[in-house]
Amino acid sequence: MNAITPLPLRRSRHRVQQPTVTLAHGGGGSAMRDLVEDVFISAFAVHDDGAPLEDQARLSLADLMTRGDRLAFTTDSFVVDPLEFAGGDIGKLAVCGTVNDLAVGGAVPIALSCAVVIEEGMAVATLRRIALSIAATAKAAGVRVVTGDTKVVARGACDKLFITTSGVGVIRDGLHLGIANARPGDVVIVNGPLGDHGAAIMAARDEMAVSTSVASDCAPLNGLIGDLLTAAPGTRLIRDATRGGLAAVLNEMAEASNVGVRITESAIPIRPEVHGFCDLLGLDPLYLGNEGVAVAVVPAEQVGPALAALRAHPLGVLAAAIGTITAERPGRVVMDTPFGGTRIVDLLVGDPLPRIC
Repeated sequence: MNAITPLPLRRSRHRVQQPTVTLAHGGGGSAMRDLVEDVFISAFAVHDDGAPLEDQARLSLADLMTRGDRLAFTTDSFVVDPLEFAGGDIGKLAVCGTVNDLAVGGAVPIALSCAVVIEEGMAVATLRRIALSIAATAKAAGVRVVTGDTKVVARGACDKLFITTSGVGVIRDGLHLGIANARPGDVVIVNGPLGDHGAAIMAARDEMAVSTSVASDCAPLNGLIGDLLTAAPGTRLIRDATRGGLAAVLNEMAEASNVGVRITESAIPIRPEVHGFCDLLGLDPLYLGNEGVAVAVVPAEQVGPALAALRAHPLGVLAAAIGTITAERPGRVVMDTPFGGTRIVDLLVGDPLPRIC
């Protein structure tokens, strides 16, 4: 008997007919097929070769093993309000957040999953813009969205759209970044200004009677971090300063490494617009969330090459050394002020700005 050669599939794209999402779009029937294929599969260019859509993505282990000796895996949910804001949207935020969580651990991001929970009544046009933003950001970061899920809930069961992204990456042999690695004498550096994302989100909310020209710093940092690690291979640790801002990252590293952290207020890059915005609302930019700021700790002898590499990258032009790791006051973060005094930079009990990511 002759072997049967399967014919390549020619999948026709189906189109969403309604202007808003309905519960039928989450019911598993033709309406759901139309939504998934028209909005998501077409944007992400998944299985353009006509291969069947399976319930899981399949990644080559051989390919992963050529890139490193450890698999990194992370997941995060995004509930930002509003969905679209100056400098980004929830889709861009979801990709950047997951890519950056991999990159700060030294991993090269490879692939993402994307699961969405959509509120009944959401405009399909808005959903389509966000899906295209996810695709564009993933392409810019050099990763692929390879699998996902779609759920639709009744009005009031969620606020328009929630996204959960997971990511896998590979860490090369010999690289061991970690929050407990800081040592006295090391230097703390950041790649750019603080507080842009928090200020942009707050200004975009309807209930705020203030405005600012600042846009979110939302960006994938894997390219920048790769350059940093090449220039400063002794880098101890890297963290992205998201919720809780710089203050949260510094306190976490001080406690985990059992060291003190001393920073200089005048050395911290903050845009004048963000300073003014915070002064007006009684906020501290050290606690505002960021989506494109990496905080790194490097040995003192590698600070020069590290800063040079960061400043040569578009996302690190304003990189700065902002402080040092000390043996004094283990677990504490202190800041030297321009007036010759010092202040404790402690953790806040809550978040000054909920739902920023």
